[in-house]
Amino acid sequence: MLSELSSILLFTLVSFILALCLYPGYIRLLAKWKMGKTLRETTATGEKAEIFTQLHAGKAGTPTMWGGIFLFVLLVMIWVSLLLQKFGWITYSLWNQQETYIVLFGFFSMGLIGLVDDILNIKNVGKVKGLSIRGKMFWLVLFSGFISYWFYVKLGIDYINLRPITGQVKIGILFPILTFFGTIAIVNAINITDGLDGLAGGLNAGILLMFIIATLLNGTYLTATVLSVVVSVLWAFLFLNVKPAKIFMGDSGAFALGGLIASTLYLLNMRTGIFIPFLVVFFFFMVELMSSGLQMAWKKVFKKKLFPIAPFHHYLEYKGIAEYTIVMKVWLVQVVLTLIGILCLLVQYAS
Repeated sequence: MLSELSSILLFTLVSFILALCLYPGYIRLLAKWKMGKTLRETTATGEKAEIFTQLHAGKAGTPTMWGGIFLFVLLVMIWVSLLLQKFGWITYSLWNQQETYIVLFGFFSMGLIGLVDDILNIKNVGKVKGLSIRGKMFWLVLFSGFISYWFYVKLGIDYINLRPITGQVKIGILFPILTFFGTIAIVNAINITDGLDGLAGGLNAGILLMFIIATLLNGTYLTATVLSVVVSVLWAFLFLNVKPAKIFMGDSGAFALGGLIASTLYLLNMRTGIFIPFLVVFFFFMVELMSSGLQMAWKKVFKKKLFPIAPFHHYLEYKGIAEYTIVMKVWLVQVVLTLIGILCLLVQYAS
C-alpha cells in the first residue's frame, strides 16, 4: 500500500512540475501563432449571441487549447511509466489492460475531438467557427458507443451499483444504452460549463478527488495514478486560468475531462457504489446542462427563448453578478458536495 501511494505521489508531483514548466512557453507559442479564442457569433438556438459578446468581449484573443498540454503531459507520464517498467523499477505501467485502457481511451478520444474543434475555432473555419454540431455528435456517438461496447460486451457488465441506497441492480441491455447517453451528457455538460475563468477546472477537481479516493479504497492503484496525474495538471492550469485567465481550457480540455470522468465512472461501477455519490458531485454540471437543454427545447417549441441567455452561469452574469463571485461561490458549493460524496463512499466501506 505504501509503495503504491509513494508511486502515485511521485507521478503527481512530476506531472505538476512538468505542467508548470511547460505552460509559460506554451502560452507564448500560442500567442505567437495567434491561437487565441474566437468568440462565437451565434447561439446554439441560431440567433446572434449579442448578450454573450457583450459579457465576454474582453476575452477575445486569449490563448486557448489548454487541452493540448493536458494530452501531452499524460502521454509523457505513460511513456515514462513504460520505461520504468522495462527497467524493472516498477511492476506495472500506466498502460494496463485491466485498469487503464478504457479510461485512457475515453480521455484521448474525446480530447482529440475537442482539439480539432479548438483549431477550427481559432482558424475561423466553418459557419459556427469550429466543428458543426453534427460533426461533434458524429464522433461523440462513435466513441461513446465504443465505451459502452467495451463495458457491456468485453467486460460483461450489465448492472449499476446504487450503494449506499441499495446494491447492484441488473438492468441488462439498458446498461449500454444508459452509458452511451450518459457519456454524451457528461462530455457536453462539462463543455457547456467551461465558460468562466476557473469554473470548470475547479468543479472537475472535486469530482476527480472523489474518484481518486474511490480507486484507492478498491485497490485500483493504476487508475488512481492516472487520475492523480490529471488532477495535478488541472491544478497547474488553475494557476493560470483564474481571473484574469492567461489561457482557456478549450474543448480539447473539456472533452478530454468528460471522456475520462465518464469511463472512470463506469469502471468504478464494477466495484464501488459510485453512481449516487457521482450525482451529488456532478450537481452543478447537471444544472448547466438542463438550463441549456431547456433553452433549446423552449426555442424550438415556442419560437422564443426561455432565458435571456444560457447556460446558468451566463444567466448569473447577465443578472449582474461578477464573474469571480460566481466562480468562488460555486467552488464553495462544490467543496460541500465533494465532502458529501466522499462521506457516501466511506459509509459504504464501513458497512
